[in-house]
This record gives sequence, C-alpha cells and structure tokens, in this order.
Amino acid sequence: MYDQNDIETKKDALIATARRCFDVGLQTNAGGNLSVRLSLGNAIVIKPSGVGFAECTRDNLQIVSLDGKVEPSAFKPSKDSDFHLDLYRVRKDINAIVHCHSPWATGYASAGIEIPCLTVQTIEKLGRLPLIPLAENGGPQTASTITPFFENTSVRAAILANHGTIGVGATLTAAQYLAEIIEETAHIAFVRDSLMSAHNLTDVRVPTFGTQKEAALAGK
Repeated sequence: MYDQNDIETKKDALIATARRCFDVGLQTNAGGNLSVRLSLGNAIVIKPSGVGFAECTRDNLQIVSLDGKVEPSAFKPSKDSDFHLDLYRVRKDINAIVHCHSPWATGYASAGIEIPCLTVQTIEKLGRLPLIPLAENGGPQTASTITPFFENTSVRAAILANHGTIGVGATLTAAQYLAEIIEETAHIAFVRDSLMSAHNLTDVRVPTFGTQKEAALAGK
C-alpha cells in the first residue's frame, strides 16, 4: 500500500525538522505537531500525541491516510491531525506542515494581535500572517476554522489565537523555515513597538515590497 523506502525517508526528514524546531526553541515539551505528505500523496507521516519534538523516532511516528485511517500504532493520534489532513486535501501544493507553540508568536496570538510583517523578508516570504480566532465556545481551533484561511493559496502561514503558529510548504524544510520566520517576526515586532513607545515614535516607514523586482514593476 505504501512505499517503505519513502516512509523511512520522510520519517528521517521529520525527525530532523522536529529536532531543529526543538533546538532553536520553537517548541518545548510534547506540544505542537508536524507532518509530511508521502510521495504517492495518499497518506502522511505525523508526530503522535504525547511525543516531544526532541523524542521523535522512526518507531513512534505514525502513518495516517488522507481519509483519516491511522495505521496500527501504540501511540495516540495527534489532536490536530484533522486540520493537517484537511489542509492536505484542499491544498495540493502543501506537502508539509509545522505547527508550534513558539513563545513570541504565541504571545501576540494570545493578545489577539496580528503579527505585522515589518521587514522586506517577511513581506516577501509571508505577505501577511492572518490571526485565526478560537472556536466560538472558546476551545482550540479546528479544521473547520483553520482551513478556510488556507483556501487562499497565497496564505503560507498563520497564527492561532491563544494557541500557536502554522507554517506550510512544499517540503518540511520550507514549512520549518516559515515557523522560524514567524517567531523571528514576532520578536522583531515586539522590539520595534517597545522602542517606538520608549522614544515616543508614532509613525515609522514599513516596506511595501519584498523584492527589488516587485518594486521596479510597481513603478512602471
């Protein structure tokens, strides 16, 4: 049913990505999750519930088909597997998802503040970071609240109010880089806003374009 070599390759890539997320401080304890689509496109490899990013191994990662069937495992499926699967179903360009509870970004998300893209890099790589609110009953976001934001194919990342961040990409590396950029962006925004407050600044210039090519085309 599945290509075993592909599974092992994807598991190793997920383990390396999870370890990097842990090492750079994007995720501690057993929270967050990440997944990658298998090459045949009919299933994913995903971190199970209760396993930390630093503890991912070939033996504890799970295989889940896009219709939700979990291959036999001694571990509980990820609590967020539904939204992972939904994003893979609606976005063929998404092959990997990294969801973290990184502190700077989650601080903004918990304040109900959308993280502003202030640098040319974030405008180029992210464009905008939509803030997805909690469910109506105050519970965590679900597939039904997350997926509509990502139906717009220009959306590559988002922050979940009082929850964390989501980065998606064609590869695990691409998705993980976005998770890092989100956290870096939140840190930059906090420092910028603190300095503006300390120096009584009310207006600073923010770039409109992320690349010289975009700026040049707009000027024609």
